Amino acid sequence: MSKVSQFSEEYKTAEAEIHFSPTSNEIHEDCASALRVLAVDMVQNANSGHPGAPMGMADIATVLWREFLKHNPKNPNWSNRDRFVLSNGHASCLIYSLLHLTGYNVTTEDLKQFRQLGSITPGHPEIGVTPGVETTTGPLGQGLANAVGMALAEKTLAAQFNRPGFDIVDHYTYVFFGDGCLMEGISHEVCSLAGTMKLSKLIAFYDDNGISIDGDVDGWLTDDTPQRFRAYGWHVIEDIDGHDHYSIREAIMDARAVEDKPVLICCKTVIGKGSPNKAGSHDVHGAPLGSDEVANTRKSMSWIHDPFEIPTKIQTYWNDKTQGALRENLWDATFSAYADEYPELAAEYFRRMEGQLPKNWGEESEQFVKKAALQAQSIASRQASQQSLNAFGPLLPELIGGSADLSPSNNTFWKGALDNNPESPDGNYIRFGVREFGMSAIANGLALHGGFIPYCATFLVFSDYARNAIRVAALSKVHAIYVFTHDSIGLGEDGPTHQPIEHLTSFRAMPNVNVWRPCDAVETAVAWKKAIEDQSGPHILVFSRQSLPYQLRRADQLPLIERGGYILKEHEGHLGDDPDLILIATGSEIELAVEAAILLNRKSIHARVVSMPCPDVFDQQPEHYRKSVLPPSLKCRVSIEAGSTLGWHKYVGSDGLALGIDTFGESAPAAALFEHFGLTVERIVRQAERVVKQSRPSKS
Repeated sequence: MSKVSQFSEEYKTAEAEIHFSPTSNEIHEDCASALRVLAVDMVQNANSGHPGAPMGMADIATVLWREFLKHNPKNPNWSNRDRFVLSNGHASCLIYSLLHLTGYNVTTEDLKQFRQLGSITPGHPEIGVTPGVETTTGPLGQGLANAVGMALAEKTLAAQFNRPGFDIVDHYTYVFFGDGCLMEGISHEVCSLAGTMKLSKLIAFYDDNGISIDGDVDGWLTDDTPQRFRAYGWHVIEDIDGHDHYSIREAIMDARAVEDKPVLICCKTVIGKGSPNKAGSHDVHGAPLGSDEVANTRKSMSWIHDPFEIPTKIQTYWNDKTQGALRENLWDATFSAYADEYPELAAEYFRRMEGQLPKNWGEESEQFVKKAALQAQSIASRQASQQSLNAFGPLLPELIGGSADLSPSNNTFWKGALDNNPESPDGNYIRFGVREFGMSAIANGLALHGGFIPYCATFLVFSDYARNAIRVAALSKVHAIYVFTHDSIGLGEDGPTHQPIEHLTSFRAMPNVNVWRPCDAVETAVAWKKAIEDQSGPHILVFSRQSLPYQLRRADQLPLIERGGYILKEHEGHLGDDPDLILIATGSEIELAVEAAILLNRKSIHARVVSMPCPDVFDQQPEHYRKSVLPPSLKCRVSIEAGSTLGWHKYVGSDGLALGIDTFGESAPAAALFEHFGLTVERIVRQAERVVKQSRPSKS
């Protein structure tokens, strides 16, 4: 036996010994009861919350977390940990109790601060707030979608990095969800794709308690869920008693033995299990039990301890710090041997999981921006986006993405793209199909897992389908890139159903999102560069269908694009004089602003053109810079954008004018539409003249 083979066998034996230790009846009951009473106490203490699902899922959680889940409470960010996602995020006190009992830095005092201002135990789980929480959940179904993304990340990384004898990427993604998640359409989108992708390391637990807020779900959910998932291509284990730890354990073992499909374990549970008078009723779904029923519940479980008090014996049963450290130490030894055999791969794995960009990124990306400026191409910004992917993709093995069945229109398939599917799991391009919402939430899961910078694409108008996933990404500060093409009435004949109007304004109003709408190939390259570099949150890149003219710039203007807004064209008056007027525009309307400025200067109205590809980034610039671009003393300002005017008065002021479109579009050729909606050079000139005239004192 080779040295590598011997090491592999020794690792598997040691890992198995750490991983599996069946629990006795007494220990299981004590551990599950601890979860139930903590849920009861947290909700009762906060006078707010959802005790029912945590009480009902306590047995499943006990078996999974005590006997199977591979994690290290001392290091919540260990890269090869199993991922656990609570998709029914209203059951948050379950995961907080699990984290507290297994040894994460979630104290009893934190549990007492459940749902209180500034606590690390908010009403729904939030990544970055609570150690051990893998993703922000609450909007039902999105946690399930994130889990699909995490499982896809694991499978792809394993294909890219594992070598014979060294499975350095080898972990499961477990997800809990309930009836509500199944009723949301996103569950269909992502579970269908998960089956197609054969994500065998994804194990989902369906908490089939038959109750939602309105009561018994038989009145509105009669699906044959097992058959539904079999149709998706899942392996289904049904009719599991969610309160029998032997059945739960056997189901998990069977699920882990499946090698070619994701697995659904259907667990029949009683919501509020342990509450004598409210169990099985919607009364226990989303409200405190009340002091009398709390006492009854404690009595029914023979729990004689004070609120939030967990006996030392039960704490010892639960605490996973020692086991977790052993698991990670064993993996560290494996990775060390792997690094000896494959030093370059090991260094690359570390770089990607740490979220570090390649050493040559800065120089290479700067050179591409300069090259774009020299090429002076007049092309659609969606084509310029593809050129950026062609340039940046080879530098970034972590770049992974795709389109919602619009690859030829979004131009997201680049020269180095390789389809990711069961036959080529190491690929970097995902055919998401027409699944805008699911696609975006899966991208979030890819980013949250680590090792990838995901991007996904559709038409801007269809971002409405994806919006809630983008909002959760913004809340979670997820580094995902959303590409939206066909950005205005410029797409023409498809008409108002496909012509975005309010979308740019809507996303700009969303906190922690940077929305880029570049005017040419140079700004497009910068937008991609910034979206890749800035890991503080999601980025939205908005591109045109129609060709956009190249804008002439000096070399010293190129770095200013990264500031989100800059002086593209200065007025033609005397050097040192202030302009009479500022024209502010984005994207395709920059062309109109530049041509209007030329005509205005001929009429002795000295006009400055400000390109504002990303108002979000511009607003983050130092005050002195913003004032240098938009001097407060200069009140004559006109904004131009082929979309809603809402929000532009922030930049043009009460004395300025916002030109745009505040109605839905029409079906006609693009040129006719711009004429119809008054977005023409001639109208801009007339309106600018009026603004300047109104600002000048009349002669009497």
